[in-house]
Amino acid sequence: MTQSVAPQRPLFARRASRWRTFGGIGVVLILALGAGGWLLARSHAASAAQNKDAIVPPRVTVVIPQLGKVNATVSLTGLISARNDMPIGNEGDAGRIAEVLVEAGDHVHQGQVLARLNPITAEAQVHSAEAALDEVRANAAVAEAEWARAQRGSDLFSMEENERRRTSAATAQAKVKAAEAQLADARNKLAHTTILAPADGTVLTRSAEVGQIAVPGSTVLFRLARHGEIEMRGQVAEQDVPMLKIGEQADVHLQGVAHSFTGTIWQIGPIIDPTSRQGTVRIALSSEDQDLRPGAFARADIHVGSSNGIILPQTAVLADDQGTYVLIVGPDDKLLRRKVQVAGARSEGLLISDGLAGSERVVAIAGAFLRVGEAVSVAGLADASPLPPPPIAALAGAAATVNAQ
Repeated sequence: MTQSVAPQRPLFARRASRWRTFGGIGVVLILALGAGGWLLARSHAASAAQNKDAIVPPRVTVVIPQLGKVNATVSLTGLISARNDMPIGNEGDAGRIAEVLVEAGDHVHQGQVLARLNPITAEAQVHSAEAALDEVRANAAVAEAEWARAQRGSDLFSMEENERRRTSAATAQAKVKAAEAQLADARNKLAHTTILAPADGTVLTRSAEVGQIAVPGSTVLFRLARHGEIEMRGQVAEQDVPMLKIGEQADVHLQGVAHSFTGTIWQIGPIIDPTSRQGTVRIALSSEDQDLRPGAFARADIHVGSSNGIILPQTAVLADDQGTYVLIVGPDDKLLRRKVQVAGARSEGLLISDGLAGSERVVAIAGAFLRVGEAVSVAGLADASPLPPPPIAALAGAAATVNAQ
């Protein structure tokens, strides 16, 4: 009887297998413990964040405006222009320019020669008209003599002949007058070959060039500022026009010029443009300053009075279907809604004419994200003081400013 015996594994192999099993179990336990700890820590962090948001109120920046006198200044922009811009052209027949005697910027006097056209054609017309006049005058003299002879010997001629001679004499005199008129017209055209200054002033532009054909009614040869008078023409909003008065002074500022110019309102437009809803204001300026050049862009500030008011940043003023309002921080650090009246705008903020006493803590920014009755914490104060003069902005949507004193 034969017996077989299965081979036995060595002892060290059995021990290594057990260690591998124990190691795998340990790794699994470590990973499980790590994942559990991470989830627990994340849960605690989220809970802490929620508790923190629920406890800490939002921080806001407030402004405490001061009630005081506010100087209202209407500002407008426009261009420097000649007060009376006179275009000068050829009044006679079309002709070629033969000579130009002035340049842009020259000061001229009334009657001074600015340019001359070629006079050959006009001179020929004058000579032709003079010859025609001499001819009709001779014919008129003959007709007058025949009529005088007929009057002296009325019995020698028939009535028809007397009437014919009288008519011939009258016709000859009419032809003389027509020839004199043609001669005057020819001489006038010859005179118009010389372009003269119609008044004292300053030449603004010169488009005349030697050899150019000057066509009457379409070619502007020169532009003249009558008496050299300069002004600023600007547009102002409809609601600001009643605040302006003729004779008020204006401070005019030019781009690139450090100092300002003093002008006087001499005309306020009688109409309001139906499209832009603006009126025209004309401010007279001194013509002696060389920096005031027609065509330059300018800004004018006109002081129109003062009133009590408060300046707030534009971000502090909110609006909805119930009107314009601000959020103020009450004594218990909770938000309150306060209705306000906006009287105008400026670069530093809005002019509040009613609704605030001047000592409230007004939320300066991000008020639209807050709720009435919500508790807040004050982070700091915003600067509510107006910018240094000169102020520039718009009253009620127009080009105007206000300056808090």
